[in-house]
Amino acid sequence: MRLASLLGAGLLISATAFSFANEKKKPILPATILNARTVSVIVDPDAGVSSDAPLANKTAVEDVERAFSNWGRFKPVLSGMAPDLVVVIRRGNGKMVQPTVHGGTSPNDRPVVIQPNDKGIRIGGQKGRPPGDPQDDPQASGTGPGVGIGGSEDSFFVFDGTATDPTSSAPMWRYVGKNALHSHDVPAVGEFRKIVEETEKQLQKQQGQKQQQQNKP
Repeated sequence: MRLASLLGAGLLISATAFSFANEKKKPILPATILNARTVSVIVDPDAGVSSDAPLANKTAVEDVERAFSNWGRFKPVLSGMAPDLVVVIRRGNGKMVQPTVHGGTSPNDRPVVIQPNDKGIRIGGQKGRPPGDPQDDPQASGTGPGVGIGGSEDSFFVFDGTATDPTSSAPMWRYVGKNALHSHDVPAVGEFRKIVEETEKQLQKQQGQKQQQQNKP
C-alpha cells in the first residue's frame, strides 16, 4: 500500500476539497460509496507500532467502528467478510518521523471483542493480513526498535472494498487533519457523514430538476 507517500506530502483534504468547481454542483462522492452498506476499518500496515503510544492505532480503529455503528449507515465488519468499503486509518503524533517497534503482532490482529454502541452490541475478531497488507519479511520476523515515516496528522482513507486489492488504487475519499481520529467524537467520520449527506442532497435536487423538466409541456 502506497499511503506513506500520500501522507508524507502533507495532504490536507476535507469536504471542501472535492469542491464545487462549477455552479451545477456535481455529485461529490461516487455511487460505490453511496450504495455501500458494510465497512472494514484497518490500521495502515505501514504505520508500525509507536513506542510512545503502542495502542493508539488499535484504539482509533475501535473509535471509528463505534462511530460508524452509531451513525447506522455502514455496518462495521471484518476485512475477511468482503466489505463494501475499506477504511484505512493512522494516528499521527505531530512528527513526520517517530520511533516504532517492528515485528511481533500485526496491528490488525484482533481478539474477539464485544463492543456496545447506540445500536446494540458488535461482536467480532480478526486474525491475519487485511487487504493490501504486504507479506512479512522473513528476515525481519523478530521484534525490535524501528523508525516510522509518515504523516504527522491523523489520516482516514476510504477505498472500494469490492476491488481485488482495494488499497492498490487511489482512495475514493480521504481526510487528513490534526485530531481527525480523536477518541469518542472522531471528526473524520463526522466529515465523511457530512459529505455523504451533501452528495445525496445534490442528487435529490438534480433528480427533482430533471423531473420538473420532463413534466413541462
